[in-house]
Amino acid sequence: MQEKLLILRRRHGFTQQQMSEKLGMSVTSYAKKERGEVEFTADEMFLVKDIFNKSLEEIFLPRSHRIGDIRKESIK
Repeated sequence: MQEKLLILRRRHGFTQQQMSEKLGMSVTSYAKKERGEVEFTADEMFLVKDIFNKSLEEIFLPRSHRIGDIRKESIK
C-alpha cells in the first residue's frame, strides 16, 4: 500500500475521485495504485509529486531507501 500517498491525499482533503481526475484515470485504477496493487507510471509519479509539492522520494520510496537515511548494518 502507498501509505504515504493515502495520508497525503487525506491531509489535503482529496477524494480518490478527485485524484483520479487529476491523473486522468478511472477511480478504480487510482484505488488499485494507491493500494499498491498496480504501480504508478513515471509520468503519474511526477504528477502526484507536483500535486502535493513533495519529492518523489518522500512519496514513493520507503524511508530506508532515501538518501541520507541509510541505516548502518551491524558488523558480525
